[in-house]
Amino acid sequence: MLSKTYASALQGVDAKLITVETHAGNTIKSNGPTKHIVGLPDKAVSEGFMRINPALRNSGYKPARRVLTINLAPASLRKEGSAYDLPIAIGILESTDQIVLSTARKYMLIGELALDGRLRGVRGALPMAIAAKAQGFDGLILPASNAEEAAIVEGLEVIGATKLKDVIDHLQGVVQLEATSAKVHINDETSQPFPLDFNDVMGQENIKRSLEIAAAGGHNAILIGPPGAGKTMLARRLPTILPPLNLKEALETTKIHSVAGKLPSGRGLVATRPFRSPHHTISDVALVGGGQNPMPGEISLAHNGVLFLDELPEFKRSVLEVMRQPMEERRVTISRARLTVDYPASFMLLASMNPCPCGFYNHPTKECTCGPGKVKHYLNKISGPLMDRIDLHVEVVPVSYEQLSREGRSGESSATIAKRVIAARKIQEHRFSKYLDIHCNAQMPSRLVRDACPLDAAGKQMLQTAMERLQLSARAYDRILKVARTIADLDMSEQVTARHLAEAIQFRTLDRGNWAG
Repeated sequence: MLSKTYASALQGVDAKLITVETHAGNTIKSNGPTKHIVGLPDKAVSEGFMRINPALRNSGYKPARRVLTINLAPASLRKEGSAYDLPIAIGILESTDQIVLSTARKYMLIGELALDGRLRGVRGALPMAIAAKAQGFDGLILPASNAEEAAIVEGLEVIGATKLKDVIDHLQGVVQLEATSAKVHINDETSQPFPLDFNDVMGQENIKRSLEIAAAGGHNAILIGPPGAGKTMLARRLPTILPPLNLKEALETTKIHSVAGKLPSGRGLVATRPFRSPHHTISDVALVGGGQNPMPGEISLAHNGVLFLDELPEFKRSVLEVMRQPMEERRVTISRARLTVDYPASFMLLASMNPCPCGFYNHPTKECTCGPGKVKHYLNKISGPLMDRIDLHVEVVPVSYEQLSREGRSGESSATIAKRVIAARKIQEHRFSKYLDIHCNAQMPSRLVRDACPLDAAGKQMLQTAMERLQLSARAYDRILKVARTIADLDMSEQVTARHLAEAIQFRTLDRGNWAG
Protein backbone atom coordinates (compact mmCIF):
# COMPACT_ATOMS: atom_id res chain seq x y z
CA MET A 1 0.00 0.00 0.00
CA LEU A 2 1.15 3.53 -0.76
CA SER A 3 0.96 6.34 1.79
CA LYS A 4 1.64 10.05 1.36
CA THR A 5 2.57 12.41 4.15
CA TYR A 6 4.04 15.89 3.95
CA ALA A 7 7.16 17.47 5.41
CA SER A 8 9.40 20.43 4.72
CA ALA A 9 13.06 21.02 3.81
CA LEU A 10 15.07 24.12 4.68
CA GLN A 11 16.81 26.02 1.91
CA GLY A 12 18.50 29.14 3.20
CA VAL A 13 16.00 30.91 5.48
CA ASP A 14 13.03 29.53 3.55
CA ALA A 15 11.42 26.09 3.42
CA LYS A 16 10.22 23.88 0.56
CA LEU A 17 7.39 21.34 0.54
CA ILE A 18 8.50 17.70 0.67
CA THR A 19 6.15 14.82 -0.15
CA VAL A 20 7.03 11.66 1.77
CA GLU A 21 5.85 8.65 -0.25
CA THR A 22 5.96 5.35 1.64
CA HIS A 23 5.37 2.03 -0.14
CA ALA A 24 5.08 -1.25 1.78
CA GLY A 25 6.00 -4.20 -0.41
CA ASN A 26 6.19 -7.92 0.23
CA THR A 27 6.76 -9.53 3.58
CA ILE A 28 10.43 -9.89 4.43
CA LYS A 29 11.71 -13.35 3.47
CA SER A 30 15.46 -12.85 3.08
CA ASN A 31 18.35 -11.13 4.80
CA GLY A 32 18.73 -8.53 2.06
CA PRO A 33 17.99 -4.80 2.38
CA THR A 34 14.48 -4.24 3.67
CA LYS A 35 14.28 -0.45 3.96
CA HIS A 36 15.17 1.92 1.16
CA ILE A 37 15.05 5.71 1.40
CA VAL A 38 15.65 7.76 -1.73
CA GLY A 39 15.51 11.44 -2.66
CA LEU A 40 18.97 12.72 -1.66
CA PRO A 41 18.74 12.06 2.10
CA ASP A 42 21.72 12.89 4.31
CA LYS A 43 22.96 10.55 7.02
CA ALA A 44 20.64 11.97 9.69
CA VAL A 45 17.63 11.18 7.49
CA SER A 46 18.87 7.69 6.61
CA GLU A 47 19.54 6.90 10.27
CA GLY A 48 15.93 7.76 11.04
CA PHE A 49 14.92 4.10 10.85
CA MET A 50 17.10 3.41 13.88
CA ARG A 51 14.96 5.89 15.82
CA ILE A 52 11.61 5.17 14.18
CA ASN A 53 11.44 1.40 14.81
CA PRO A 54 11.98 1.60 18.62
CA ALA A 55 9.64 4.62 18.75
CA LEU A 56 6.87 2.64 17.02
CA ARG A 57 7.36 -0.37 19.30
CA ASN A 58 7.39 1.78 22.46
CA SER A 59 4.22 3.53 21.27
CA GLY A 60 2.30 0.26 20.99
CA TYR A 61 2.76 -0.45 17.28
CA LYS A 62 4.72 -3.01 15.32
CA PRO A 63 7.77 -2.14 13.25
CA ALA A 64 7.18 -3.03 9.62
CA ARG A 65 8.05 -6.60 8.63
CA ARG A 66 7.76 -5.71 4.98
CA VAL A 67 10.07 -4.23 2.39
CA LEU A 68 9.72 -0.46 2.64
CA THR A 69 10.56 2.12 -0.01
CA ILE A 70 10.42 5.75 1.01
CA ASN A 71 10.75 8.52 -1.53
CA LEU A 72 11.34 12.14 -0.50
CA ALA A 73 10.11 14.26 -3.39
CA PRO A 74 11.29 16.33 -5.15
CA ALA A 75 14.28 14.02 -5.44
CA SER A 76 16.56 16.79 -6.73
CA LEU A 77 16.48 18.72 -3.43
CA ARG A 78 18.86 17.56 -0.72
CA LYS A 79 17.15 16.54 2.56
CA GLU A 80 18.98 17.17 5.84
CA GLY A 81 18.28 16.67 9.52
CA SER A 82 15.98 14.59 11.69
CA ALA A 83 12.70 16.47 11.10
CA TYR A 84 11.51 13.71 8.73
CA ASP A 85 11.16 11.09 11.49
CA LEU A 86 7.52 11.94 12.24
CA PRO A 87 6.15 11.97 8.67
CA ILE A 88 8.07 8.78 7.84
CA ALA A 89 6.74 7.02 10.95
CA ILE A 90 3.13 8.01 10.12
CA GLY A 91 3.67 6.89 6.53
CA ILE A 92 4.96 3.49 7.67
CA LEU A 93 1.95 2.91 9.90
CA GLU A 94 -0.53 3.87 7.20
CA SER A 95 1.16 1.90 4.42
CA THR A 96 1.25 -1.22 6.61
CA ASP A 97 -2.46 -0.87 7.49
CA GLN A 98 -1.83 -0.27 11.20
CA ILE A 99 -3.70 3.04 11.17
CA VAL A 100 -6.32 4.70 8.98
CA LEU A 101 -5.90 8.44 8.69
CA SER A 102 -8.82 10.81 8.55
CA THR A 103 -8.88 12.74 5.28
CA ALA A 104 -10.89 15.64 6.70
CA ARG A 105 -7.84 17.81 7.31
CA LYS A 106 -4.48 18.10 5.59
CA TYR A 107 -1.47 18.47 7.87
CA MET A 108 2.25 19.01 7.41
CA LEU A 109 4.29 16.92 9.87
CA ILE A 110 7.74 17.65 11.26
CA GLY A 111 9.62 16.31 14.26
CA GLU A 112 12.45 14.11 15.51
CA LEU A 113 11.56 10.93 17.38
CA ALA A 114 13.19 9.72 20.57
CA LEU A 115 13.42 5.95 21.08
CA ASP A 116 10.53 6.01 23.56
CA GLY A 117 8.23 7.81 21.10
CA ARG A 118 8.64 11.34 22.45
CA LEU A 119 8.98 14.22 20.00
CA ARG A 120 12.14 16.32 20.07
CA GLY A 121 12.41 19.85 18.74
CA VAL A 122 13.84 20.69 15.32
CA ARG A 123 15.33 23.81 13.79
CA GLY A 124 13.52 25.93 11.21
CA ALA A 125 9.97 25.57 12.56
CA LEU A 126 8.98 29.13 11.62
CA PRO A 127 9.95 28.99 7.92
CA MET A 128 8.34 25.54 7.76
CA ALA A 129 5.12 26.96 9.17
CA ILE A 130 5.24 29.76 6.61
CA ALA A 131 5.70 27.16 3.85
CA ALA A 132 2.78 25.11 5.22
CA LYS A 133 0.46 28.10 5.02
CA ALA A 134 1.71 29.05 1.54
CA GLN A 135 1.04 25.51 0.31
CA GLY A 136 -2.53 25.55 1.59
CA PHE A 137 -2.23 23.12 4.50
CA ASP A 138 -4.90 23.26 7.18
CA GLY A 139 -2.40 22.79 9.94
CA LEU A 140 1.08 21.86 11.10
CA ILE A 141 1.86 19.18 13.68
CA LEU A 142 5.27 19.47 15.30
CA PRO A 143 7.04 19.01 18.67
CA ALA A 144 5.55 21.03 21.52
CA SER A 145 8.88 22.80 22.07
CA ASN A 146 8.56 24.39 18.59
CA ALA A 147 4.85 25.25 18.80
CA GLU A 148 5.23 28.81 20.15
CA GLU A 149 7.60 29.67 17.33
CA ALA A 150 5.41 28.24 14.55
CA ALA A 151 2.19 29.71 15.97
CA ILE A 152 3.37 33.18 14.96
CA VAL A 153 2.06 32.41 11.46
CA GLU A 154 -1.53 33.59 11.28
CA GLY A 155 -4.21 31.50 9.56
CA LEU A 156 -2.51 28.15 10.26
CA GLU A 157 -3.54 25.67 12.94
CA VAL A 158 -0.36 24.79 14.83
CA ILE A 159 -0.52 21.72 17.04
CA GLY A 160 2.31 20.97 19.44
CA ALA A 161 2.60 17.31 20.49
CA THR A 162 4.85 15.59 22.99
CA LYS A 163 4.47 11.94 21.86
CA LEU A 164 4.07 9.99 18.65
CA LYS A 165 0.97 8.25 20.08
CA ASP A 166 -0.75 11.62 20.59
CA VAL A 167 -0.13 12.57 16.95
CA ILE A 168 -1.54 9.26 15.71
CA ASP A 169 -4.65 9.58 17.86
CA HIS A 170 -5.22 13.12 16.61
CA LEU A 171 -4.82 12.15 12.96
CA GLN A 172 -7.27 9.26 13.42
CA GLY A 173 -9.80 11.47 15.17
CA VAL A 174 -9.57 9.55 18.46
CA VAL A 175 -8.56 12.65 20.42
CA GLN A 176 -8.37 16.33 19.55
CA LEU A 177 -5.07 18.01 20.38
CA GLU A 178 -5.36 21.66 21.29
CA ALA A 179 -3.93 24.17 18.87
CA THR A 180 -1.28 26.59 20.12
CA SER A 181 -2.35 30.21 20.14
CA ALA A 182 0.03 32.86 18.87
CA LYS A 183 1.76 35.03 21.45
CA VAL A 184 3.24 37.92 19.52
CA HIS A 185 4.61 40.62 21.80
CA ILE A 186 6.45 43.47 20.10
CA ASN A 187 7.59 46.15 22.51
CA ASP A 188 6.87 49.52 20.90
CA GLU A 189 7.88 51.51 23.95
CA THR A 190 10.96 53.69 24.05
CA SER A 191 12.58 51.63 26.78
CA GLN A 192 13.14 47.91 27.05
CA PRO A 193 14.23 45.84 30.04
CA PHE A 194 18.04 45.76 29.85
CA PRO A 195 20.42 45.09 32.74
CA LEU A 196 22.75 47.82 31.41
CA ASP A 197 22.13 51.54 31.09
CA PHE A 198 24.04 54.55 29.80
CA ASN A 199 23.50 56.41 33.07
CA ASP A 200 26.07 54.00 34.59
CA VAL A 201 28.79 55.55 32.43
CA MET A 202 30.73 58.46 33.93
CA GLY A 203 31.90 61.06 31.45
CA GLN A 204 32.52 60.00 27.83
CA GLU A 205 29.82 62.35 26.56
CA ASN A 206 31.34 62.47 23.08
CA ILE A 207 31.29 58.66 22.88
CA LYS A 208 27.66 58.56 23.96
CA ARG A 209 26.89 61.14 21.29
CA SER A 210 28.59 59.07 18.59
CA LEU A 211 26.71 55.93 19.60
CA GLU A 212 23.45 57.89 19.60
CA ILE A 213 24.17 58.98 16.02
CA ALA A 214 25.07 55.40 15.06
CA ALA A 215 21.84 54.05 16.56
CA ALA A 216 19.70 56.78 14.99
CA GLY A 217 20.96 56.15 11.46
CA GLY A 218 22.03 52.50 11.61
CA HIS A 219 25.66 53.49 10.99
CA ASN A 220 28.78 51.39 11.48
CA ALA A 221 31.20 52.67 14.13
CA ILE A 222 34.62 51.92 15.56
CA LEU A 223 35.91 52.94 19.00
CA ILE A 224 39.66 53.37 19.34
CA GLY A 225 41.38 54.03 22.65
CA PRO A 226 43.71 52.66 25.34
CA PRO A 227 42.91 49.67 27.58
CA GLY A 228 40.43 50.45 30.34
CA ALA A 229 38.99 53.55 28.65
CA GLY A 230 35.53 51.99 28.49
CA LYS A 231 35.25 50.87 24.86
CA THR A 232 33.64 47.50 25.57
CA MET A 233 31.49 48.88 28.37
CA LEU A 234 30.07 51.54 26.05
CA ALA A 235 29.61 49.13 23.15
CA ARG A 236 27.56 46.70 25.23
CA ARG A 237 25.13 49.50 26.06
CA LEU A 238 24.37 50.28 22.43
CA PRO A 239 21.39 47.84 22.27
CA THR A 240 19.71 49.80 25.07
CA ILE A 241 19.16 52.81 22.80
CA LEU A 242 18.26 51.03 19.57
CA PRO A 243 14.66 51.34 18.36
CA PRO A 244 12.51 48.26 19.02
CA LEU A 245 11.95 45.71 16.27
CA ASN A 246 8.81 46.04 14.21
CA LEU A 247 6.85 42.89 13.34
CA LYS A 248 8.49 42.44 9.92
CA GLU A 249 11.99 42.74 11.38
CA ALA A 250 11.09 40.40 14.25
CA LEU A 251 9.87 37.74 11.81
CA GLU A 252 13.03 38.05 9.69
CA THR A 253 15.25 37.77 12.74
CA THR A 254 13.31 34.84 14.18
CA LYS A 255 13.54 32.93 10.89
CA ILE A 256 17.33 33.22 10.82
CA HIS A 257 17.74 32.15 14.45
CA SER A 258 15.28 29.30 13.91
CA VAL A 259 17.16 27.98 10.87
CA ALA A 260 20.43 28.20 12.80
CA GLY A 261 18.91 26.33 15.76
CA LYS A 262 19.60 29.29 18.09
CA LEU A 263 16.08 29.76 19.44
CA PRO A 264 15.66 28.46 23.01
CA SER A 265 13.12 25.68 23.47
CA GLY A 266 9.60 27.04 23.78
CA ARG A 267 10.64 30.50 22.54
CA GLY A 268 8.42 32.31 20.06
CA LEU A 269 9.22 35.60 18.39
CA VAL A 270 12.61 37.30 18.83
CA ALA A 271 11.46 40.63 20.20
CA THR A 272 14.78 42.40 20.89
CA ARG A 273 17.53 43.33 18.47
CA PRO A 274 20.38 40.78 18.38
CA PHE A 275 23.78 41.68 19.80
CA ARG A 276 26.43 39.24 18.58
CA SER A 277 29.98 39.39 19.90
CA PRO A 278 32.12 36.60 18.40
CA HIS A 279 35.63 35.89 19.68
CA HIS A 280 38.55 37.05 17.55
CA THR A 281 39.53 33.43 16.79
CA ILE A 282 36.38 32.97 14.68
CA SER A 283 36.79 31.55 11.16
CA ASP A 284 35.53 33.24 8.01
CA VAL A 285 32.89 30.51 7.50
CA ALA A 286 31.58 30.96 11.05
CA LEU A 287 31.40 34.72 10.53
CA VAL A 288 29.67 34.94 7.13
CA GLY A 289 28.03 31.50 7.01
CA GLY A 290 28.50 28.44 4.85
CA GLY A 291 30.03 25.06 5.56
CA GLN A 292 29.40 21.70 3.92
CA ASN A 293 25.72 22.07 4.82
CA PRO A 294 25.33 25.88 4.63
CA MET A 295 24.21 27.59 7.82
CA PRO A 296 23.83 31.28 8.73
CA GLY A 297 26.95 32.92 10.16
CA GLU A 298 27.36 35.59 12.81
CA ILE A 299 26.67 38.44 10.38
CA SER A 300 23.25 36.91 9.61
CA LEU A 301 22.53 36.15 13.26
CA ALA A 302 23.16 39.88 13.83
CA HIS A 303 20.58 40.80 11.15
CA ASN A 304 18.54 43.82 12.32
CA GLY A 305 20.90 44.13 15.27
CA VAL A 306 24.54 44.72 16.16
CA LEU A 307 27.70 42.78 15.34
CA PHE A 308 30.36 43.76 17.90
CA LEU A 309 33.96 42.89 17.06
CA ASP A 310 36.12 43.60 20.12
CA GLU A 311 39.85 44.06 19.50
CA LEU A 312 39.36 44.30 15.73
CA PRO A 313 43.04 43.99 14.68
CA GLU A 314 43.25 40.60 16.44
CA PHE A 315 40.79 39.09 13.94
CA LYS A 316 42.40 37.33 10.98
CA ARG A 317 42.70 39.55 7.92
CA SER A 318 40.83 37.03 5.77
CA VAL A 319 37.93 36.99 8.25
CA LEU A 320 37.53 40.76 8.14
CA GLU A 321 37.81 41.01 4.37
CA VAL A 322 34.91 38.61 3.72
CA MET A 323 32.61 41.11 5.44
CA ARG A 324 33.17 43.82 2.85
CA GLN A 325 30.60 42.68 0.30
CA PRO A 326 27.86 41.79 2.84
CA MET A 327 28.31 45.20 4.49
CA GLU A 328 27.48 46.85 1.17
CA GLU A 329 24.77 44.51 -0.12
CA ARG A 330 23.29 43.68 3.33
CA ARG A 331 23.03 40.03 2.44
CA VAL A 332 25.44 37.18 1.84
CA THR A 333 25.27 34.57 -0.93
CA ILE A 334 26.67 31.11 -0.21
CA SER A 335 27.38 29.14 -3.38
CA ARG A 336 28.02 25.41 -3.49
CA ALA A 337 28.11 22.93 -6.37
CA ARG A 338 24.58 21.71 -5.64
CA LEU A 339 22.88 24.84 -4.36
CA THR A 340 23.07 28.57 -3.76
CA VAL A 341 21.44 30.18 -0.72
CA ASP A 342 21.05 33.78 0.38
CA TYR A 343 21.08 34.89 4.00
CA PRO A 344 20.05 38.41 5.10
CA ALA A 345 22.87 40.37 6.75
CA SER A 346 21.66 43.89 7.45
CA PHE A 347 23.60 44.61 10.63
CA MET A 348 25.30 47.49 12.39
CA LEU A 349 29.02 46.85 12.75
CA LEU A 350 30.46 48.13 16.01
CA ALA A 351 34.16 47.52 16.53
CA SER A 352 36.77 48.48 19.12
CA MET A 353 40.54 48.48 19.10
CA ASN A 354 43.64 49.79 20.83
CA PRO A 355 45.56 52.51 18.97
CA CYS A 356 48.83 50.54 18.99
CA PRO A 357 50.32 47.24 20.24
CA CYS A 358 51.04 48.59 23.74
CA GLY A 359 47.71 50.42 23.77
CA PHE A 360 48.89 53.86 24.92
CA TYR A 361 49.44 55.86 21.73
CA ASN A 362 47.93 59.35 22.23
CA HIS A 363 47.32 58.57 25.93
CA PRO A 364 47.21 61.80 27.99
CA THR A 365 49.41 60.49 30.83
CA LYS A 366 51.08 57.21 29.80
CA GLU A 367 53.90 56.96 27.29
CA CYS A 368 53.64 54.74 24.23
CA THR A 369 56.50 52.19 24.11
CA CYS A 370 55.96 51.16 20.49
CA GLY A 371 58.86 51.72 18.15
CA PRO A 372 58.78 53.88 15.00
CA GLY A 373 56.27 52.65 12.43
CA LYS A 374 54.64 50.13 14.76
CA VAL A 375 51.55 52.23 15.29
CA LYS A 376 50.95 52.58 11.57
CA HIS A 377 51.69 48.88 11.03
CA TYR A 378 49.19 47.98 13.73
CA LEU A 379 46.47 50.16 12.20
CA ASN A 380 47.22 48.71 8.77
CA LYS A 381 46.00 45.32 9.99
CA ILE A 382 42.61 46.74 9.07
CA SER A 383 42.41 47.33 5.34
CA GLY A 384 41.50 50.69 3.86
CA PRO A 385 38.41 49.34 2.03
CA LEU A 386 37.03 47.92 5.29
CA MET A 387 37.74 51.13 7.22
CA ASP A 388 36.05 53.05 4.40
CA ARG A 389 32.85 51.16 5.16
CA ILE A 390 32.82 52.32 8.80
CA ASP A 391 30.95 55.60 9.13
CA LEU A 392 32.01 56.79 12.58
CA HIS A 393 35.61 56.68 13.83
CA VAL A 394 35.59 57.61 17.51
CA GLU A 395 38.65 58.19 19.69
CA VAL A 396 38.03 57.15 23.30
CA VAL A 397 39.96 59.03 25.99
CA PRO A 398 40.29 57.67 29.56
CA VAL A 399 37.99 59.19 32.17
CA SER A 400 39.73 61.40 34.73
CA TYR A 401 39.62 60.84 38.48
CA GLU A 402 37.51 63.98 38.92
CA GLN A 403 34.81 62.58 36.65
CA LEU A 404 34.91 59.17 38.32
CA SER A 405 34.66 60.56 41.85
CA ARG A 406 32.14 63.31 41.18
CA GLU A 407 28.94 63.01 43.23
CA GLY A 408 25.66 62.96 41.39
CA ARG A 409 27.55 61.81 38.35
CA SER A 410 24.68 59.93 36.74
CA GLY A 411 24.22 61.00 33.12
CA GLU A 412 21.37 60.59 30.67
CA SER A 413 19.57 57.27 30.87
CA SER A 414 19.29 54.91 27.92
CA ALA A 415 15.54 55.55 27.85
CA THR A 416 16.07 59.28 27.34
CA ILE A 417 18.58 58.75 24.53
CA ALA A 418 16.35 56.10 22.96
CA LYS A 419 13.47 58.58 22.69
CA ARG A 420 15.59 60.81 20.46
CA VAL A 421 16.81 57.82 18.45
CA ILE A 422 13.26 56.57 17.85
CA ALA A 423 12.08 60.05 16.85
CA ALA A 424 14.90 60.28 14.28
CA ARG A 425 14.09 56.79 12.97
CA LYS A 426 10.45 57.76 12.47
CA ILE A 427 11.58 60.67 10.30
CA GLN A 428 13.63 58.25 8.22
CA GLU A 429 10.79 55.75 7.93
CA HIS A 430 8.60 58.51 6.53
CA ARG A 431 11.37 59.64 4.16
CA PHE A 432 11.86 56.14 2.75
CA SER A 433 8.25 54.97 2.91
CA LYS A 434 8.27 54.32 -0.85
CA TYR A 435 11.17 51.89 -0.56
CA LEU A 436 10.57 48.46 0.97
CA ASP A 437 14.22 47.68 1.75
CA ILE A 438 15.33 51.06 3.11
CA HIS A 439 14.54 51.83 6.74
CA CYS A 440 17.34 54.15 7.88
CA ASN A 441 19.92 56.57 6.50
CA ALA A 442 22.76 54.05 6.48
CA GLN A 443 20.83 51.92 3.98
CA MET A 444 20.47 54.70 1.42
CA PRO A 445 21.97 53.87 -1.98
CA SER A 446 24.07 56.54 -3.67
CA ARG A 447 21.21 57.55 -5.98
CA LEU A 448 19.16 58.72 -2.99
CA VAL A 449 21.94 60.43 -1.04
CA ARG A 450 21.96 63.60 -3.16
CA ASP A 451 18.18 63.99 -2.87
CA ALA A 452 18.02 63.31 0.87
CA CYS A 453 21.09 65.41 1.75
CA PRO A 454 20.95 68.73 -0.15
CA LEU A 455 23.75 71.11 0.80
CA ASP A 456 23.96 74.87 0.67
CA ALA A 457 27.03 76.69 -0.70
CA ALA A 458 28.78 76.73 2.69
CA GLY A 459 28.23 73.01 3.15
CA LYS A 460 29.54 72.19 -0.32
CA GLN A 461 32.67 74.24 0.29
CA MET A 462 33.26 72.58 3.65
CA LEU A 463 32.88 69.09 2.20
CA GLN A 464 35.18 69.89 -0.72
CA THR A 465 37.87 71.11 1.66
CA ALA A 466 37.55 67.98 3.80
CA MET A 467 37.76 65.69 0.77
CA GLU A 468 40.92 67.39 -0.48
CA ARG A 469 42.74 67.71 2.86
CA LEU A 470 41.83 64.28 4.23
CA GLN A 471 42.11 62.54 0.83
CA LEU A 472 38.82 60.75 1.36
CA SER A 473 37.27 58.29 -1.08
CA ALA A 474 33.96 58.58 -2.92
CA ARG A 475 32.50 56.04 -0.50
CA ALA A 476 33.60 58.21 2.43
CA TYR A 477 31.93 61.18 0.73
CA ASP A 478 28.59 59.37 0.69
CA ARG A 479 28.99 58.19 4.26
CA ILE A 480 29.73 61.68 5.53
CA LEU A 481 26.51 62.87 3.91
CA LYS A 482 24.53 60.00 5.44
CA VAL A 483 25.89 60.72 8.92
CA ALA A 484 25.19 64.44 8.49
CA ARG A 485 21.63 63.57 7.47
CA THR A 486 21.22 61.53 10.66
CA ILE A 487 22.59 64.37 12.82
CA ALA A 488 20.08 66.71 11.16
CA ASP A 489 17.29 64.21 11.86
CA LEU A 490 18.28 64.14 15.54
CA ASP A 491 18.00 67.95 15.47
CA MET A 492 14.59 67.67 13.73
CA SER A 493 16.06 69.72 10.89
CA GLU A 494 14.93 69.29 7.28
CA GLN A 495 18.09 70.95 5.98
CA VAL A 496 21.61 69.52 6.39
CA THR A 497 23.58 72.53 7.60
CA ALA A 498 27.30 73.20 7.82
CA ARG A 499 27.15 72.43 11.56
CA HIS A 500 25.75 68.95 10.91
CA LEU A 501 28.34 68.40 8.21
CA ALA A 502 31.22 69.51 10.44
CA GLU A 503 30.21 67.03 13.14
CA ALA A 504 30.01 64.24 10.57
CA ILE A 505 33.45 65.08 9.13
CA GLN A 506 35.14 64.90 12.53
CA PHE A 507 34.29 61.20 12.65
CA ARG A 508 36.46 60.46 9.56
CA THR A 509 39.87 60.38 11.23
CA LEU A 510 41.19 56.82 11.05
CA ASP A 511 40.89 56.26 7.32
CA ARG A 512 43.76 58.63 6.58
CA GLY A 513 47.35 57.66 7.13
CA ASN A 514 48.51 60.72 9.06
CA TRP A 515 46.50 59.91 12.20
CA ALA A 516 49.35 57.71 13.44
CA GLY A 517 51.95 60.26 12.56
